[in-house]
Order: sequence, then C-alpha cells, then structure tokens
Amino acid sequence: MSTLYRTTLAMCCLASILPLAALAADAEKAPATTEAPAAEAPRPPLLERSQEDALALERLVPRAEQQTLQAGADSFLALWKPANDSDPQGAVIIVPGAGETADWPNAVGPLRQKFPDVGWHSLSLSLPDLLADSPQARVEAKPAAEPEKTKGESAPAKDVPADANANVAQATAADADTAESTDAEQASEQTDTADAERIFARLDAAVAFAQQHNARSIVLIGHGSGAYWAARYLSEKQPPHVQKLVMVAAQTPARVEHDLESLAPTLKVPTADIYYATRSQDRSAAQQRLQASKRQKDSQYRQLSLIAMPGNKAAEQEQLFRRVRGWMSPQG
Repeated sequence: MSTLYRTTLAMCCLASILPLAALAADAEKAPATTEAPAAEAPRPPLLERSQEDALALERLVPRAEQQTLQAGADSFLALWKPANDSDPQGAVIIVPGAGETADWPNAVGPLRQKFPDVGWHSLSLSLPDLLADSPQARVEAKPAAEPEKTKGESAPAKDVPADANANVAQATAADADTAESTDAEQASEQTDTADAERIFARLDAAVAFAQQHNARSIVLIGHGSGAYWAARYLSEKQPPHVQKLVMVAAQTPARVEHDLESLAPTLKVPTADIYYATRSQDRSAAQQRLQASKRQKDSQYRQLSLIAMPGNKAAEQEQLFRRVRGWMSPQG
C-alpha cells in the first residue's frame, strides 16, 4: 500500500512539473523584445495672462466690437467702437495698465464706452505681459581664475603677511560682485528694451488702424502703467499722427529705464496729467512731475486733479470722463 502511495505521489509531482518546464523552455526560445517607450507629445506653450484675459473678453464683448490687430509677429485683441456721429472729431486710443484688460471697469471700459457718444471713435488695446515682471534668473558670478605658476615656482615665501590671502580673497569677491551687478544691469536693460519694442509695435498698429478710419485727430489715453508706456512711446517714437496725451492715475512700472518724472514734462505734444488728489501717494508723485515740468521751457504739460468716490463708482467714472473730454475739447 505504501509503495502504491509513493508511486502515485511521484506521478502527480511529475505531472505538475512537466508543464512548468515546457513553459520555461518556450520562454527561452522566444526572442527577447523590448518595446521603446512611446515618446511624450510636446506640451503646448502656456498662454500669457494677457492672452487668457483676451480669450475671456472675446466671450463677453460683442463680436462687432472685436478687432484683431497685427504687431510684428504678434496678433492681439483690441476693442473698437466707431463714433456715433457722421463727422467724427477723431479717435481715442486707450492703453490699460498692468493687470488690466481692454475693457477694465475702472477708467478703461467707461471711457471707451462714453467717447463714441460725443463724436470720437474709441480703440482700447490689450498689452502683453511684461518680461520685467517675470521671475528673473540669478546671474552667477564667474569663478576667479587662479594665477598660473611658473616652472619650478615654490610655495609662497614665509615672510608673506598672514592676511595676504584674505586680502586677495576680498578683492576677488569684490570683483565678482561688480561683474554680477553689471550682468544684472545689462539683463535688465535688455528686458526693458524688449518690453518697449513689443508695446510700441502694438501702439503703431493702433495708430495705423485709427488712420484707416480717417481719424482727423488721435489722442492717447493711458491708465496706470499704461500712461507710462504711452508717454514713453511719444517720447521715443514721436509719431506725427498723435496730437495729445492724457495720463490717468499714472504709474511708473518697476525696473524700467526712464520714469514719468523725466518723460511727461518733456513731451512735444499737449499732455494732461489727471491724478486723484485724495490719494496721498498719487498726489506726491504728481507734485514731483509738476515741479519737473516747471524746469522745462515751453512745456505743454498740465495737471488736473480729481476726487476719488469709493462709494459711488458711476459718479467717479463720469467725473473722469467729463474732465478728459473738457481738456480735449475745451470749446465743447
């Protein structure tokens, strides 16, 4: 009985081992194949914040008011409203500030909506994101090269002062700091120039569009940092078809080559600097610009003050519109 049991057990074990052995043999015979991982599809570049804002505006603003203008290789959204008049006085080109859209509810949107009713075309722009506002990579200082040793040169003499190496290290560190500072300044200047070129291209496109609609007079209206870029555009480009500039609550962006105090009083076109007297920071900056204008001969710079109305935005925007219109058309 035990012999039969052992025989049966051996046969069962053999039966269970044989299939596994066959599978192993088949696996050895099969050629080894390794599939290369599928290449990941390149990610599309992220949109600028200003591009995302423009896409949102396209869903909110009537299609008839949307214009796609071309500035070099870039296309951008502008909002256009023709004058409700058979004989328009001209066109206002509105330049929003940083973080604002072409239909921003403070100053930008109300002005673009109101001017067509008093005989002016309105064209409100969207500006690109500033490179100066993007995170800046730290400029690494280049390591100082060690002086080459001549053949047979021995170690430093024993009578060298103990702090000599420390003095050399301090001098090397100072040189490295100076080089790093110079590199950072050059990078900042290049960024500022690139930002100006992109914005100036959009202003060129806007002026050309206004001319296509037979605008007899073109007035730039800049809000916030948009006032700075409008003033700098007029200072550097001096476009012959722009007759006036209006700056509203003007601000100078960070890390730019010039400031409004040096730009605005020297412009060759009549310039209105409208600021809110109830805001101490705005009032102080406006005072500096006014003093700078008094040092210029034959300056065409003028200041107008407003009173902020936080509890009544509609009245505040109407006050702004009337002040801008009154300065542009004093006989009206």
